[in-house]
Amino acid sequence: MSKIKVQESEITVIEINEKDYISLTDMVKGIENGLALIEKWLRNKNTIEFLGIWEEMYNPNFNSPEFEGIKNEAGLNRFILSVKQWTEKTNSIGIIAKAGRYGGTYAHKDIAFEFASWVSPQFKLYLIKEFDRLKEKEQQQFGWSVKRELSKLNYHIHTDAIKQNLIPPELSPQRIAYVYAEEADVLNVALFGITALEWRKSNPELKGNIRDYASINQLICLSNLENINAVFINKGMPQSERLRELNTIAIQQMKVLNNIEERKLLN
Repeated sequence: MSKIKVQESEITVIEINEKDYISLTDMVKGIENGLALIEKWLRNKNTIEFLGIWEEMYNPNFNSPEFEGIKNEAGLNRFILSVKQWTEKTNSIGIIAKAGRYGGTYAHKDIAFEFASWVSPQFKLYLIKEFDRLKEKEQQQFGWSVKRELSKLNYHIHTDAIKQNLIPPELSPQRIAYVYAEEADVLNVALFGITALEWRKSNPELKGNIRDYASINQLICLSNLENINAVFINKGMPQSERLRELNTIAIQQMKVLNNIEERKLLN
């Protein structure tokens, strides 16, 4: 669930079956008798035709015969149709009536934009702008998550190299854990300049570890360093030599990554 602000109105966006649905109820909250607008829009013959076309395109379980009956009635003075009646009669998925804390009428973004245009073309344009901004922000966050997961996968490559080359069989489990932590700190010092323990002491109010607060560029660099360190370990390089090499590589890579980011901002 997310919120976007459009012309002083806070509008809820939720995900249903991996699709974005926007609150029509929130759109009309600031309008006098706003909720009545939703049903008025739904009684419009053009609206019914639009909804039917959308459902037939995206909903294999849409009740087309029932829809034809509703379409034939639309526009008549006696014609009345609520969101609940529409969904129950046609088995539609484009509009839903949701109960509970974030209840109200929600519509798939395609339909929500159509409703917004009916309310106000200007409002529709601002809605699309803020919705696009939300999606862009989500993509950036997704990119960070992907890089974090990549870093975790490379961590297994790194720890396997440690297990094969730095941990003799006779070591105790406690000593083995120490070696893993020590090697993780080789990467931490090479990239961040401090150990995990030093970071925790400096940031007692934060949860997680130093890598959870890394930037995307730092995570990219960390993934590279884990692979490179695994190669160095397999070659039998001493830890102190590996640390110097990794630090030099980290400095070079962060300069390149940051320069790329700066160029993006300038374009």
